[in-house]
This record gives sequence, structure tokens and C-alpha cells, in this order.
Amino acid sequence: MTHGFEFDMVVWGATGFTGRLTAEKLAGRVGGGSDLRWALGGRNKAKLEAVRASLGSAAQDVAIIVGDSHDVASLEELVSRTSLVCSTVGPYAMYGSELLGACARSGTHYCDISAEPHWIRTMMDTHAAEAAQTGARIVHACGMDSVPSDVGVLFLQRRARELHGEPCSSVRMRVTGMKGGFSGGTAASLLHGTDAGRHDPSIGRAMTEPYYLAPEGHREGPDLHDDMRSIEVEYDEVLGAWTKPFFMGPMNSKIVRRTNALLDYPYGEDFRYREAALVADGRAGWFKAKGEAIGYVAFLSAVRTSPTRWLLKRYVLPESGEGPSRDVRESGHWEMAFIGETNGGKTARARVTGEGDPATDSTSRMLVESALCLVQDADLIPVGGGSWTPASAMGDLLLTRLPAHAGVRFEPEPQPAGEGRQTRG
Repeated sequence: MTHGFEFDMVVWGATGFTGRLTAEKLAGRVGGGSDLRWALGGRNKAKLEAVRASLGSAAQDVAIIVGDSHDVASLEELVSRTSLVCSTVGPYAMYGSELLGACARSGTHYCDISAEPHWIRTMMDTHAAEAAQTGARIVHACGMDSVPSDVGVLFLQRRARELHGEPCSSVRMRVTGMKGGFSGGTAASLLHGTDAGRHDPSIGRAMTEPYYLAPEGHREGPDLHDDMRSIEVEYDEVLGAWTKPFFMGPMNSKIVRRTNALLDYPYGEDFRYREAALVADGRAGWFKAKGEAIGYVAFLSAVRTSPTRWLLKRYVLPESGEGPSRDVRESGHWEMAFIGETNGGKTARARVTGEGDPATDSTSRMLVESALCLVQDADLIPVGGGSWTPASAMGDLLLTRLPAHAGVRFEPEPQPAGEGRQTRG
């Protein structure tokens, strides 16, 4: 499996909260009898050894690799030893650039859980061409951002073609349920993003421009904006409830649109996509949706302002390395409804659900399966080196892997009367 490498995979940043959880999920997934050769990587040997000890007897032969995110020589030595790096070190704009560059130069595959569009765009512009030459498959957003959205749309479009013989030109995703917490790494990424955005206006544009992550020459289309700062609420006639902006929507939407462009527009060049979170019906539902939207925008403003920012860091946001308890992680869950419409007015529906806290437990499971897919299914992946999305690189494979091993299910929803399977003559 290593194809000349010492290791199949290195979990980089294994001492952070999500890194430890990813290592735990990987150890449980492959067990002691697997031929997978993997290692834990980070800058602190003692902490890495403590993580390894916590994984149980089956993982005690797992190797440890010490390096530094800003020491290019140590990173080049790291990537020369492994087929793939699974990176959990965020904020990626602070700690991820040199590592990804080393992977692109060496031909080492790479995956992460980044939800930082400005950084992803920078990495694409800087390293995608080189990765295409060396054969390195670079896949961002392999966690809650943005696997459920990206692979969910792929699943829905397969359903639409099966039913109607054509894709949906418009798809909307509604979060119908979500329970969980978030980690200190997520908080750090939020804080870093707001700080950077104050000094660089292009970072702010990265969240609002809908085709920001599309390949060069494909950055126009029918969608007009993605804005996590919006307080707009809409009524969903199909689901019968008011919706509010979904805070992950601006990132997820860009990944979905990039997938469409990378795959040569299987959803159509006129494809439109939006995300929102379902709230409730009636007048009370409107007030609740509006209030929650305003509250989230107020929170973002508070993060940007020095006095309130200090209070949030001191009393609200988790510290780096911290995250929700095991009970919170294991009792968490999430649910998404996908509703698509063809140019002819026919609809297709699907539901995607997941077990565990979305930001940590479920994310680490999805990351593990993405990493294993890039290693174990390398010969089945239809694309070569370059910068890809989860669905464009391994969508078919993840549709099998995620239900089997990550607690993520993709299910078709019943069709309205008169919109059944297409009859072919």
C-alpha cells in the first residue's frame, strides 16, 4: 500500500483536540490487525507520546514524527516518508501553508478540514499546477465543512437523473436538525479570520463571492452572493417553515460550485445552490428566525471589537486544545434536507444525516474516511494530481465509505405525486 513510502498516512497536528480525536477514530477504524502504516505528527514529542498511549495497545506501534509547521526542512523530511498527510492543524492560514506546499512539491497526497476560503484559494493559485505535475491529490474541506453538502448534492443529482433523466438546475439545502459543540481550533480559526479580514479586504470578499473557489475562468454564474453576515430570513414553502442563514453556508456553497466546475458542469452551467437552517412555522417562527440571524451577526461583530472580543475569549470561547465532552460529542447529531428542481419544474429530494457532534466527532470520522480513501482506494480515484473537492475526487467512494464507517447516511425522500421515475421508451 505504501508504494515505496515508509508510511501510508501521517495524522498531522495529533496533539490538538480534533487531531487527538482523529487519531482515536483512525485507531478504532483500522484496529491492530491492519496493514496500514501510519504515524502521529506534531511539534511536541512528549504530547505525541501521550496521545499514542491513550489509543490503547493496538496503536502502540504507531510511529511518532516531530516537526514544525514553519520549519520547511522538517516538513520536507516528513512528506518524503509518507504517501499522505492528514492535517488537523488550524487555523490553516497560520499553520498550514508550508506543509501543503511541501506535499505539492513532493507528490504526497494531502487532506484537511479547512473552512478558510481565502487560504484555500491562495493554496490553489500557488500549488495546484505543481500538484498536478507531481501527482499530489490535494483535497480540502473533508469535515462537516463540506462533505455533507458536497457529497449530498452529488447524491441528489444522481437521484434526479434516475427519476427525471436530467439534473436539478437549482438545489437548496436546509439544516433540519443539529446538536453539538465546537472546539478551540474552530474558535481560533474564527478569531484569526476576523483579525485578518480587518487588515485585508480580500478576505472579507472571500466569504461573499459565490464563485470564489471555482477554477480560474469559471468564476461567474447565476448565484449572486454568499454572506454569513446576512440577517435575511425566508419561508420554505416545501418544508413549511421559516429559515435563517446557515453559518457554514458560505463555505459549503463555494465547494459545491467548485465541484460542478471541476467535473465539467454535470449539474449544468446555470446551476444555483443555497443553504439555510430551518427554524419554525408561523409568526413566532419568523420572529425566532430573525432574532437568531441578528444574534449571529451581533456575535460576529463582537468578535471583531476589542473589548467584547476579550470577553468572548475569556469567558465563552474554548481555548486551543479544548472541545466538547465525550457525552456531548457522542450524543450530538445533524440532519440536512436537499430539495432540487429541474429546468422543467420537476423535483428531487434527499436527506443526509450524521451521528455525533458535527464539529468534532462527525468531522473526525469524515476526515478519517477521506484520508483512508485517498490511500486505500488510490487506484479507483478518477482524478490525478491537483486541487480537488471531496465530491470531485472521491464522491462515489465516499457514498459507500461514509454510511459504512462514519455514521453518515444518504437517503432519497419520497417524491410528490406525479413526479415519479422517468419512463424510458
